[in-house]
Amino acid sequence: MSPHQKTILPKRIILMRHGESQGNLDDAAYTTTPDYKIHLTQQGLAQARTAGAHLKDVVSQTSPDCPNWRVYFYVSPYERTRSTLREVGRSFSKKRIIGVREECRIREQDFGNFQVEERMKAIKQTREKFGRFFYRFPEGESAADVFDRVAGFLESLWRDIDMNRLHLDPSHELNLIIVSHGLTSRVFFMKWFKWTVEQFEQLNNFGNCDFRVMQLGSGGEYSLAIHHTEEELQEWGLSPEMIADQKWRATANRGDWNEKCSWYLDGFFNSLADTDDSADDEDIEKSD
Repeated sequence: MSPHQKTILPKRIILMRHGESQGNLDDAAYTTTPDYKIHLTQQGLAQARTAGAHLKDVVSQTSPDCPNWRVYFYVSPYERTRSTLREVGRSFSKKRIIGVREECRIREQDFGNFQVEERMKAIKQTREKFGRFFYRFPEGESAADVFDRVAGFLESLWRDIDMNRLHLDPSHELNLIIVSHGLTSRVFFMKWFKWTVEQFEQLNNFGNCDFRVMQLGSGGEYSLAIHHTEEELQEWGLSPEMIADQKWRATANRGDWNEKCSWYLDGFFNSLADTDDSADDEDIEKSD
């Protein structure tokens, strides 16, 4: 990128869960079919087509000074996410789609290989006792492991944004749409918004083909509170503190968060004195 070329941020970054799959209907599907080969149901295909129309309505709500919106898709390599994207894509013309990239780092959490039904029931009960974020499935991953690979994906995503690799025409309003999985999407938000493990544990999963819209605010920060209502944020499991943060982000200047976040500073240092008494005494002595 030219040193004089300004980075153009996407208008929206949208995360969407796949449609209803055979595994959502019957856990026994995982005992004979690899997770990545699980197909959508007919209901799941219909959900994806409907969601595509809704997505188009969202991204076509452009600024008056930028009517030429475009979309760029990232998709998990699993069959159910790929099928979801094919159905979603029916709502868009080729002219509107800049590109699509299959991205392995946004795949589903690995639960092991073929999943023995009774064994998985016992394992999931243990996970509830241990904690969802740190519990690692035998032969699989923990949510913390998913966090690590999502963090790597985000680094690549920001590199592409900074280099304007996805936004070649500055007259276009870019929307990034990520078709992934429930836990992976929640981890994405955790990483993006710097939520704690405790905050992550309170989040509710997406419904099939539900999507969440991070929209660019006036100061350069992304917020869920621009497109979504406070009631929706509450339903998803965001605490009042997290909702207040989303509202603040809607107008905050990019980068200000590091000085404003209460759940890190107050969480660790809320019992400390506001001032350094020894330093104050030293200042008084100097003034005398």
